[in-house]
Amino acid sequence: MHEGKGKERNKGIMRFTKMQGCGNDYVYVNGFEEKISARQKPELVRRLSDRHFGIGGDGVIFINPSDVADCEMEMYNADGSRSEMCGNGIRCVAKFVYDKGIVDRERFTVVSAGQIKHMELTVEKSENPEDRTYNGGRGVAVKVRVNMGSPVLVPEQIPVQVSGDKAVDVPITVQDKEYRMTCVSMGNPHAVILAEGVRDMDLAAIGPDFENHALFPNRTNTEFVEVIDRNHVFMRVWERGTGETLACGTGCCATAVACILAGKTEDKVTVEVLGGELLIEWDRAENIIYMTGPAETVFEGCVEV
Repeated sequence: MHEGKGKERNKGIMRFTKMQGCGNDYVYVNGFEEKISARQKPELVRRLSDRHFGIGGDGVIFINPSDVADCEMEMYNADGSRSEMCGNGIRCVAKFVYDKGIVDRERFTVVSAGQIKHMELTVEKSENPEDRTYNGGRGVAVKVRVNMGSPVLVPEQIPVQVSGDKAVDVPITVQDKEYRMTCVSMGNPHAVILAEGVRDMDLAAIGPDFENHALFPNRTNTEFVEVIDRNHVFMRVWERGTGETLACGTGCCATAVACILAGKTEDKVTVEVLGGELLIEWDRAENIIYMTGPAETVFEGCVEV
């Protein structure tokens, strides 16, 4: 990643954009223009993410120049820790760079923690070239299909400390209760639990013990999933470094993989989350996961840093 030629911030004022995908909301910062040092970022992220004293969000994502892709997504959880990938976040990054004219194509690439992902946008246009809502004839991105790459099931690559060549339907004990989990990395670690009564589960009571379980050296995201039918599942997620969120794109991908491996769904499945729905498809011939879902801008503003 190179620094790029950015505009200097005026007296400690930083511009930001609040965006959300299925209710998974982040504060987005244009790293092409705003220059924040690596040392400043963890504390800044914690302050901006606070829903009472800051802007509020599940974390902060910096959108930076890149030498290997059209842009870089630099993602932080709400607690200031770095994360490798965010499916809802990367869709919003794609919308941001297209709508802002940083990228002028409807197909392009975004890199996050060394992983290059391919974006394909659905663009909504207006026939009125003066219509600022839709950038005139150019339009705005309303939906993004992302090639999320191949799911990783090898335990040491997730990482999860279990035996065998795949962490599929393996036991985990939390608060003296045994669960069965399938562990998947979509660039970040996930533990998927198939269960009943997911809507009524007390995730705040059990989520932290899954996240910080000794089996996960880098902590984990945990998905609790109820199968509705072969094309539709419901999922709630406890995200590493943030807590329960309304959605998790990589978690939806991991959920689909776990359900397909268990023989519970078809290879294309709608994952319903508290904030909406994502369509996940596993092309098993190519071993590629495709995620399709919305991305929305909520508001823009300035904040002192």
